[in-house]
Amino acid sequence: QVQLVESGGGSVQAGGSLRLSCAVSGNPYSVAWLRQAPGKEREVVAGFSSTDYKLYADSVKGRFAISRDKAKNTLDLEMNMLKPEDTAMYYCAARDTSVGRSVLVDFGYKYRGQGTQVTVSS
Repeated sequence: QVQLVESGGGSVQAGGSLRLSCAVSGNPYSVAWLRQAPGKEREVVAGFSSTDYKLYADSVKGRFAISRDKAKNTLDLEMNMLKPEDTAMYYCAARDTSVGRSVLVDFGYKYRGQGTQVTVSS
């Protein structure tokens, strides 16, 4: 059983930075950060593959950085140069097995945290 608990988030002006953290328990196959804005489809913004390869959505590449500390069982998302369009609920998510899809595909994320709100004002 995988459990995920996010922290961080909040409100910031455009151009600012925020850091999200996720406490991970259990043994997930792969982990990622997802987001969903009102009226929009959920999007995977960054993730670690099963071989610890980092992948980013084009919309955040060069601005966001995903990291993990296996000793502390945490998964972080550093968000820089934030834009109003980054406003969304952000979720830490995990797969418990291979699903034959890139981590950037929103499929097979069986576990998800409660979410943390990020609001970027212009």
